[in-house]
Amino acid sequence: MNSTPRPHAARIYDYLLGGKDNFAADREAAASIVEAAPSMPVSMRVNRRYMVRAARYLAGERGIRQFLDIGTGIPTSPNLHEVVQQAAPQSRVVYVDNDPIVLVHARALLNTLPDGAVAYIHADLRDVRAILSAEELTRTLDLTQPVAVSLIAIAQFVVDEDEIHRIIDALMAPLPTGSALALSTVTAHNPQAVRAAQEYAARGIPAKARTDDEVRALFRGLDLVDPGVTLVHRWRPDEEDAAVEDEHVQMSGGVAVKTG
Repeated sequence: MNSTPRPHAARIYDYLLGGKDNFAADREAAASIVEAAPSMPVSMRVNRRYMVRAARYLAGERGIRQFLDIGTGIPTSPNLHEVVQQAAPQSRVVYVDNDPIVLVHARALLNTLPDGAVAYIHADLRDVRAILSAEELTRTLDLTQPVAVSLIAIAQFVVDEDEIHRIIDALMAPLPTGSALALSTVTAHNPQAVRAAQEYAARGIPAKARTDDEVRALFRGLDLVDPGVTLVHRWRPDEEDAAVEDEHVQMSGGVAVKTG
């Protein structure tokens, strides 16, 4: 019986961010991906900084105090709860991932400030019912109050448009007005990103690059905040990301609010 782990997106992501929680299969896959898309490590770091800015905006400017982060990945500081609890110590965060190695490291994600709360659910993005009914979620989040759903660098792994729409609709449907969705995914407008998605697929990890119109459609029924859907380094950039050239960025995204 072959016990060698297959490559997994979370561990590839960890490796390309400089982490150590990965296997030879992940490193080999990452090498092939970077050969096809040399700017991938830069793009992943840019995407991580986008997550920080989006979370800071939602906690600091929108006043949201509850967050559901799906596709969490292996802990990489600053984690989402660290960002939002810096803005509001009482923030409550539920993390979700389906990779067993993330579960092993979940303890690092549960180091919350005393006024807040953090929980972890081992589940798949596609099983929305299991996520929303999990005890870890129901005891941590109050779904009568606004919740920010964070889907950072995960939607590309759901390649069917009907399915990703069903997932997002099901996640947002029970949430009240004032809730939000922060999302990033692989853009079809960068040839490197398209090649990277093909390399993921060749390694047994189906992935899809989406056009800006397809990404905007993921926010149906929600109101996009300025600047709308854009390459992630152009979403309310700080000085560091304002200096990054478009050709190095393989992710687009945006933030939208539920107003009705």
